[in-house]
Amino acid sequence: MLKGTRRKHAIPTGVWALGLVSLFMDISSELIHALLPIFLVTVIGASTITVGLIEGMAEATAAIIKIFSGTLSDYLRKRKILAVLGYGMAAVTKPLFPLADSAATVFTARFLDRVGKGIRGAPRDALVSDLTPSRVRGAAYGLRQSLDTIGAAAGPLLAMALMIWLSDDIRAVFWVAVIPASISVLILLVWVHEPPTPLTTERAQPPFRAGDILRLPREFWAVVAVGLALTLARFSEAFLLLRAADVGLALRWVPLVMVIMNLAYAVSSYPAGVLSDRWPRRHILAGGLVCLLGADLLLAAGGIAGLMGGVLLWGLHMGATQGLLAALVADTSPPTLRGSAFGVFNMVAGLALLAASSIAGVLWHVVGPPATFNAGAGFTVLALIALALLRGGSKPASSRGA
Repeated sequence: MLKGTRRKHAIPTGVWALGLVSLFMDISSELIHALLPIFLVTVIGASTITVGLIEGMAEATAAIIKIFSGTLSDYLRKRKILAVLGYGMAAVTKPLFPLADSAATVFTARFLDRVGKGIRGAPRDALVSDLTPSRVRGAAYGLRQSLDTIGAAAGPLLAMALMIWLSDDIRAVFWVAVIPASISVLILLVWVHEPPTPLTTERAQPPFRAGDILRLPREFWAVVAVGLALTLARFSEAFLLLRAADVGLALRWVPLVMVIMNLAYAVSSYPAGVLSDRWPRRHILAGGLVCLLGADLLLAAGGIAGLMGGVLLWGLHMGATQGLLAALVADTSPPTLRGSAFGVFNMVAGLALLAASSIAGVLWHVVGPPATFNAGAGFTVLALIALALLRGGSKPASSRGA
């Protein structure tokens, strides 16, 4: 009986495989991203405004594509093929980074990389839901996010080791990123299997119909509003790396910022997901926003101690918000429109990230680094107010029989 109960509450193997796919791709991506802002500023000679625009536009591109890929996955009722296409595109763009000799080339590489992310993101998130019973949905999203974030911590660690070994040759470090990206695609191809499509009398409808988007329930749009406010408060992590260099951290140790942030993110994502299956999800989200507020204030204060404390809290806020928002999207969207729902949510979040990162870059360049983080603190307060007004999704899915 106990054995059967454990199996009943086990997270499916396919979710573990998707988590490993994310882990290896994040090792590759974060190995590059942990050094990319410094590469742009010190090697290419770009300004912080340019850094903010590149990061924001790249993420907005990914977000806009997600709405189409998510809707297409609902129409095709096949999600894995889009995930393979997206992860494959990210893998083949990795060599462009070490070859870059201008900000325009870096932007092209980031753009194509984020196109791949846009193609894979919503179908992958919807596939996690397709594979997982509702009673362990929060745990499944938390697990995938934790494995993703372990990779995001391992990437900067590897970057630091390679910077020491290769005498601060950033381009040589970038070439290594091709290897884990290839492993990620291989795992997806071999070990992730899509669940069989259930028989239905409902006719398949053409993708990208505005009417389907409008059919998403009011509770879903409330979650979108909270995600919008949160993303305005959470600009690109590129500014954490720039802040590390600004307070005097040596170039080869700058990736330590991402290691600390992602370790905090990784260890908090799964527990936050498990708690959200038992307690109202918005209570956990509120705790994450309080962490973000503290992070911004410490980062604005400056100094090595403020930097490290702020980065730690930033990671905890990510762990308490990102997987839970995905679970809330799944909770509040019908299964036939789940890919579309993730696409809409990610599109709104990406456009908000473009605005947030652009504002952050301008404030940094014109006023100074503390202004960037003080503005983030102000947006966080607005996000807390939006969360307080949220009514839909206040209970875990298991309590609603979703």
